[in-house]
Amino acid sequence: MTTRPPSSPIPTPNQPREFGPVNWHGLWTLYKKEVQRFMKVGPQTLLAPMVSNVLYMTVFVLAFAQYRGDGAGDFIRFLAPGLVMLGILNNASANSSSSLMTGKIMGSIIDVLMPPLSHAELAVGYIGGAITRGIIVALSTAVALSFFTPLIPVHYGAVLYFGLSAAAAMGMVGLLSGIWAEKFDQLAFVNQFVILPLSFLSGTFYHITVLPDVLYKLSLLNPLFYFIDGFRYGFLGTSDGDIMTGVIYTFILNIVLFIICLKVLKSGWRLKA
Repeated sequence: MTTRPPSSPIPTPNQPREFGPVNWHGLWTLYKKEVQRFMKVGPQTLLAPMVSNVLYMTVFVLAFAQYRGDGAGDFIRFLAPGLVMLGILNNASANSSSSLMTGKIMGSIIDVLMPPLSHAELAVGYIGGAITRGIIVALSTAVALSFFTPLIPVHYGAVLYFGLSAAAAMGMVGLLSGIWAEKFDQLAFVNQFVILPLSFLSGTFYHITVLPDVLYKLSLLNPLFYFIDGFRYGFLGTSDGDIMTGVIYTFILNIVLFIICLKVLKSGWRLKA
């Protein structure tokens, strides 16, 4: 009969992980995987959104500038921050949702679930990747749109908060969408019938103050309006809504979304067989 050497203690159930409170190495590996995933197809994930936003700007400039006279420049300055934020919203959501969806369909999701990563670390890894993609798209779009109009922040704190907050929120929305969807058709439904309408009806291309009273009040319930309005305030110094209301609204929204993501990941719903 052999005995275990004293230097090799017998593991016990629920023994604490050897990584400490946070598995930094595992978290960094997951984050790096998410970033490398979209960087490998950069023309599709980074260049295409930037080109789309430049085309939006070109169309609006060519179609409306001649009718706006001296106000054309004001409209371009108003539109540019909204297009940058639109890039953040769409791409942050697309990154986490497509990553999870692809992993589930190909069966590679098990490679993420098996390592000693907690549900909080999984959430932070996916959300971090989504934020990174959203910010890279925003920076490239801002550089491209600067040829139309200068994009110089006047409130750096607002630009930073609303930019990162929007990327985090949509990363979590994409995470939940990717977990819920069982095929790409369902994922497309969320993008086309939830995210896209909310994005376009959030004051990206217009002041919500010009809307009828009912639509104006409905717009104030749209969380994406506060992201866009606050981000635009960071560049222009003016806003359609109350900035502090937007800060509180979006902060609470992010907290709620993060708690939901943690609970869903911890339960293993639609992730574990």
